[in-house]
Parts: sequence; structure tokens; C-alpha cells
Amino acid sequence: MATLILSTLGSMAGPLGGALGALAGQQLDRALIGSPRREGPRLKELAVTTSTYGAPIPRQHGLLRSAGTIIWATELAESSATSGGKSGPAITTYAYSASFAVALSCRPIREIGRIWADGNLLRGAAGDLKVGGIMRLYRGYGDQPVDPLIASDIGPACPAFRHIAYVVFEDLQLADFGNRIPALTFEIVADDGEVTLAQLLEPLDEPFTGHRDLAGLQGFSLEGGRMAEMLAVLDTVWPMALDTSGRALAIRAADGLPDTPPLLPPPAAAPDGEGFARAGGVRHMRGGASGPVPDALRYYDAQRDFLPGMQRAEGRARPGEGMTIDLPGTLSAADARALVNAAAQRQSWGQESLAWRLADLDPALAPGVVVRAPTFPGLWRIEGWEWSEEGVTLELRRLPRGPARQPRADPGSALPAPDVVATATLLECFELPWDGTGTGDRPAIHAAPSSAGAGWRGAALHAERDGVLAPLGGTGARRCVIGHSAGPVPPSPAMLLERGASIDVMLASADFALTSTTPEALANGANRALLGGEVIQFAAATALGGGTWRLAGLLRGRGGTEDAAQAGHPAGTVFVLLDGTARLLDPVKVGPSQGTLILAQGLADAEPVSAPIANPGLSLRPLAPVHPRVQRPGDGGLTLGWTRRARGAWGWADEVDVPLAEQMEAYRVGLGPTDAPLAAWDVSAPALTLSAGTLAPLRAAHPGAPFWVRQVGSFAQSHPLFLTTLS
Repeated sequence: MATLILSTLGSMAGPLGGALGALAGQQLDRALIGSPRREGPRLKELAVTTSTYGAPIPRQHGLLRSAGTIIWATELAESSATSGGKSGPAITTYAYSASFAVALSCRPIREIGRIWADGNLLRGAAGDLKVGGIMRLYRGYGDQPVDPLIASDIGPACPAFRHIAYVVFEDLQLADFGNRIPALTFEIVADDGEVTLAQLLEPLDEPFTGHRDLAGLQGFSLEGGRMAEMLAVLDTVWPMALDTSGRALAIRAADGLPDTPPLLPPPAAAPDGEGFARAGGVRHMRGGASGPVPDALRYYDAQRDFLPGMQRAEGRARPGEGMTIDLPGTLSAADARALVNAAAQRQSWGQESLAWRLADLDPALAPGVVVRAPTFPGLWRIEGWEWSEEGVTLELRRLPRGPARQPRADPGSALPAPDVVATATLLECFELPWDGTGTGDRPAIHAAPSSAGAGWRGAALHAERDGVLAPLGGTGARRCVIGHSAGPVPPSPAMLLERGASIDVMLASADFALTSTTPEALANGANRALLGGEVIQFAAATALGGGTWRLAGLLRGRGGTEDAAQAGHPAGTVFVLLDGTARLLDPVKVGPSQGTLILAQGLADAEPVSAPIANPGLSLRPLAPVHPRVQRPGDGGLTLGWTRRARGAWGWADEVDVPLAEQMEAYRVGLGPTDAPLAAWDVSAPALTLSAGTLAPLRAAHPGAPFWVRQVGSFAQSHPLFLTTLS
């Protein structure tokens, strides 16, 4: 009835006018015969990326989250890396990557923000990819070029996908997603500001003017279907009134209140006495003619990463079946609460309606106009009119007394995916004293990768020597605690626990932390750290702020590094916490420590980071002997003695000798400079006796020259131990 009439009038403005005229008429029909099943844009749980042939590419507006459609892809690319070998089993790991393109919108977009893959962030708000690969964005304009990667695969027939906004992923690493292309959703920024009705009706050629704002609508996705169905969805929240009296169809807000609404003329009686209210010309009705009152609104919540949210209207629960409005748009919780309150108030007051007969048609009394009715309180909106032989019948609906309340709204709690930006790789490489595990015939070369931020995801390691690269595998995502000494470190005799000594170190990241421990734990090897070429242990760690820590209660020169302790260290000496996170490298792949560089490259590294191997030879060098002993018998001779130590023997067990850890026991005793001795003796026991006859010419030629001893190991000699002077 009303639908037919308004459709006929709307057709005067073209097909769009007919569709919108029918929409306005449906507002009356719903009140009389109920609401038919609607097919149009719907709110649904977030979809995932598909590659269905023939699937529509949506038109994206504003700010929203969408899945997209895969429009091109390659086969998975496989790579392998082998680790271990020689003293342990060789392990080969395989990694896969893929290149593919995802269409996002059939209208231009401004930018994309975050990208979720299987619910986790693949791209952060700062535009950083969390895994390896390259991403390119094509915004959907008519002059966008052909993507070179797609062109290399398809050939000369490769399309540029103009007027389609899409992204291309090149060699996206899939290890974090089970070696498959993950389910993707994209944060799309199609337009700045709120979505407007003019943007949504862009594809239509018919002229129209829009005065209906969509307050609070931050994003909207059109996935096909008729435009009238889309407008019907919006009309449930932002009521629309249509005007076809001019040359162009006008769409304006149906919930706006004028300052001075006109007063209807007195009703007219029916001339033939057959119409409603023959004498009075007015029919007043109360009841559910305007349809059920909505009690909830579902939407995409901008404050919860665009997950579906729900806000309920105020008031007591209403009898009968409730109605929930499904709006497939992006809103804030506060706007959604205000909109559902307003919709519920309109429907509740709209239960009251009037049929008002006029003798003549007044062009000013068009559908959507708000008027006052004589003898009836409040304001009324004209929803439609019917022209018959009896006159013009206006269909009026009661309006609320005032604006709906806008109470506070809570979007609810959410568990967002962590978004930490990948930072550049920091790298320190070094040899450590042998710890006693294994055979002890290989250098213990370690790489300590780290970063200044928690977003670092690891790096690939290579050894470089004379321009030749050898892959060493990946580091893993765990950062080593590294830093440097904040000031000079004084020398130490490296004999006893130095309770009053302290060292200040500056750590590379503000979130790094050091802990204190007990003397008993120190004896069991706790809190070890490398300071330059010296291994230390500390009992107490105190944060001084700004990433600086004070280490106190020191054991210096551990593992046979007392020579470095006795020399001290300048400010800026490298500090590495030896907590097991440093990666032990394969010495066969690394090659000689001297002159070899270790390279590392992570996601945030434009160029590889390189580091030389510090302390070369430290693992295979025997420990210097200790406890020098000198006996001078009365015959003028000299007996020298010392105590042997062994590589890998960090503890000093009582009543047993330390293991040899070398192929044979051998020592060199020298007189004079260690690099060019004046005389030398090779012995196989920790003692040497020199007769008076041997010493006499030496005393005459080199009075005051020092005696020293070195242990001769299978691969190197130890640092010298001073025994005595020649006198």
C-alpha cells in the first residue's frame, strides 16, 4: 500500500528514487503486516582470508578489519639448515615460505594498519612485520603499476589489478604458522573521519542530496547486494526520510526535531461517509504497529580490535521476544550504547500512531516532516501519505519527548595480541674456558645475540672468513643479557671472595635484570659472567636505574682467567651474563677463531651485524700452575715446585688430584723473559731441581732473572707462573 505509492512517486527521481521510496513505504508496511526476512549486510564473526573463485571483493569505508581474498599465490618454497655433527648428531631443520597477494577492497584505500595471522600480530602498528618477508601495498587507484613478482610468475599477461586495493607478501616465512599460509585479517584505513552516506552511495549515478549523517560510524564494509538493502540496515539505527519533491532525491534525518514544527490543519470528514472516522477524520491507535522494540545492538568494537561487541538498551526487560540489531559497522562502545538507546526509545514511543485526513494535499507536509497535531500532545512524524477520493490521509508516528539518555558504556575486556617492535641485533662472540663437558679437544666458541627491545625475534648466523660465508643456523628468539662496564675495573689478585668490591655495568636493554645469590650458590657456579677475557661471579646485584646495575661480592678470575683479573679492565669492557643463553657454535663450521667474523641478521637489520671472536684460544689453553714452592739446599742448588691445575676442573675436590685433561703431563721452566727465555728446561713432573754447577754460570750472567713455569698442553701452553728470582 504505502510501499507501492511511495515507490511510484520515487520513480520520478529515477531507479534510486524508486528503491528509496520503497524503503520509506516499508516503514509503514512493517507496522501493519510485520517485518519480512531481510537479506543485506550483516554483522558476523570475523571471517578469515579465502580464495573462493567468484567471491565478491568488498567496498571498504572508514576504519575496519577485514579478511580479504587471495588472488595469486606460489607454491611453498623450502629451505633447510643443518646443525650439530661430529661430537653430536646432525640435525636438519626445514623452513617454508610463500608468496601471495590478497585483495582487500574494490575502492581505493588510504593505508593498512595491523595485520593478524591466526589471531596473532603479523604486522604491528608501527608497520613492522613480525616474521621474515616483504610486504607491498597497492592502494587501488587506476594508475597503479604491475607488481614485479606477480609479473615474473604470470608473464606479459599479468594484470595490474587496477581499482583493486591489495597487498603482496613476498617470501613470507611460515614457521610460526605451521608451515602454511595463515588465516589473515587486515586493519584497513579506507577514509579519514566518520563514514558518510555520500561515500556509501558513490556507485550510483542518479542525483541525490544527503542530509543524513551517520554519527559514530567509523567503518562499514559493503560485500555486494542491493543498495536498498544496505540502506534498510542503516535505517534501523539512523532513521532516514525521503523527499522526491525536487529534481533530485533528498535523504535527510528522520529523527531530527525542528525548532518550530508546523501545526496540522483540522482533520476533514469523509464526503461519502465510508472512510475511517467519517465525521472526525482522525484515527488514534496504540499497540505494536511499529514493530518490536530493540533491546540490544551488535557491532564491531573499535576498542577491542574490531571484535564483535554488544550494547543493551536501558530499562527493564520487555515482555515477549526481544530484538537485536545487527549492524556490520565499526563503532565505539559509547556510540553503540547511545544508538541502541535512541532506537529503543523511538520504537517504544512509535507504538502510538495517528491517521489524519486532509481535504487537500499540502506540499510542505511530506514524508519525514515533524508536525504537531491539534488536541494530541507531543510531536509526530509523517511516515507516509495516501491520496484517495476521500482526501489525503497522513500516517503519523509519535516521537519521543526528548533525546535518549547517553549513559556510560564499557566495551568489555579483551586480550589483544602483543605488539612489540622488532629492534636491531646486538652480537658478542667469544671463547670460554672449557667447562669439562665433552672431550675438551674443540674450542668452546659462543655467540651471544641480543637486542635493546623485547620485539627481537632472533637472527640468522654465519661465519665469514676471507669473504667466504658458512651458515651456522638461527639464534632463536631468546636474548642474551649483555652490556658493558660503566667505569674502569681495578685489578684483582683473584684469590678470595671480595665482599667489599663492586663493579657497575650498563645493560643493553632496560628490561634486562640481574639477581643476587648466596655464597653457597656461588660455590656451585651461580651468577657467572664474562667481563672482557675474565670470568667473574657476583653475589649481589642492585639496580641503580637507567639500565645500570652494581655487582658486589665478587669472585674474580674464574676458570683460569686470573691473568685478565690481575690486569684490570677499562670502561666499556664487554659484559655477558653466562646463564646458558649464549649459543655454542660448531667450531668445524666456524674455523679458526683468530681472524674469523661471526655475522648475524634479524628482521630489523638492514645489514648483517658482525663481531670478531674474543679470547681466541682460551678454551684449549691449559691453566697456569699455582702454589709455587722453592727450596734452597745448603750445597748451592735450587729445587722448584708447583701444583698443577686442569682445564674443565672448575671445582677443587679435597684429597684427590685434578684430572690431567691433556695427552701427557709436561711443563716448561724458563729463566728470563717468557717470550725469549735465557734458559729453559722441559720436565714431566711438577718439580725441577737444579744443581749448584748449573746455577753458577747463570748467576754470574743473569743475576736477578725470574724463574717461571708453564704447563705444556696438547694444543697450547699456559700463562706463566712466577716461581722465584735467580740470586
